[in-house]
Amino acid sequence: MDGERPPSGSNELNPHVAHNARVWNYWLGGKDHYSADREVGDRVFAMFPNIVHVARADRAFLGRVVRHLTGEVGIRQFLDIGTGLPTVDNTHQVAQRVNPEARVVYVDNDPLVLVHARALLSGTPEGATDYVDADARDPETILRAAAKTLDFGRPVAVMLLGILNFVLDTAEARSVVRRLMDAVPSGSHLVLTHPTLELGGEGNVEAMRFWNEHAKPPIVARDGQEIATFLDGLELLEPGLVSCSLWRPELAGVGGEPTRIAQYGAVGRKP
Repeated sequence: MDGERPPSGSNELNPHVAHNARVWNYWLGGKDHYSADREVGDRVFAMFPNIVHVARADRAFLGRVVRHLTGEVGIRQFLDIGTGLPTVDNTHQVAQRVNPEARVVYVDNDPLVLVHARALLSGTPEGATDYVDADARDPETILRAAAKTLDFGRPVAVMLLGILNFVLDTAEARSVVRRLMDAVPSGSHLVLTHPTLELGGEGNVEAMRFWNEHAKPPIVARDGQEIATFLDGLELLEPGLVSCSLWRPELAGVGGEPTRIAQYGAVGRKP
């Protein structure tokens, strides 16, 4: 972003406080960020250099999962909550390349995301792409708005990538997942990623503390046992709950052994 002035119509936007969506965009090599975001992003990177690999592995995981669910499982509907700023290979782009009739609803509550999503997230004529301005902790509002585009009588892939870590209370996070999955039928899938201090993420403690003091929203890491509870009652697709870089890496079509990163990933099917 060339200037430091918020886009027109984004009066709630504060460019002087780093925000997750913009810092994440910076780590992914995007252009939609302010100096405050770059400063915090650089400080976190200095403390935990693997954060850039986490960001990129999370995005690559999204691509592999969406291609698999669209092409192999036959999912045609996606509810992507906490989408963040549009980059490359967003959910609708990946899904609609496989099936142009795929329908995708994005959900976020960051004003800059709203501006960019409305301008950039257009899909195929055969499918549908929509955006909902709502908080992840308000599933009822999300579901009510998404029902204008998605048919909740048919399977839906609920995407929660790097978003439950902003719901600080674990019981509340479980409740969010349960309410979302209760609203979708058998054959629906839950896709999630979540940061952890396991899997080589022990060095992230200081960086996470710095983030919570200088950026928003605050974040929490969870261990694998806690994250697994979000998938209770679902049938986990192989290989289960693993570092997201190790979730079916062969689907990327590249050789070599991927590097394990401190971000759990999993896909669960509602029986």
